[in-house]
Amino acid sequence: MEWSIDVVGWCGALVVLLAYALVSTRRVEGDSVFFQVLNISGAALLSVNTFYWGAYPSAFVNVIWIGIGGYTLYRRQRNLRTTHK
Repeated sequence: MEWSIDVVGWCGALVVLLAYALVSTRRVEGDSVFFQVLNISGAALLSVNTFYWGAYPSAFVNVIWIGIGGYTLYRRQRNLRTTHK
């Protein structure tokens, strides 16, 4: 079981790093759906790992990271509906 939790954590780390690399190299925009989905997914995977290992400060950061990404997606969707009326 522990090795699978570690694999989940490493996958989360790679996804978050990929998102950061893509936005840093201007391949994607910071408020794009793709970037936010990568961040939310990576943070969720990292959260599983950090909760399991009891790294609660890191788990807290990742849960907040998920919230920020979710809020950004919500705001983006709301703005799209407003501009298409």
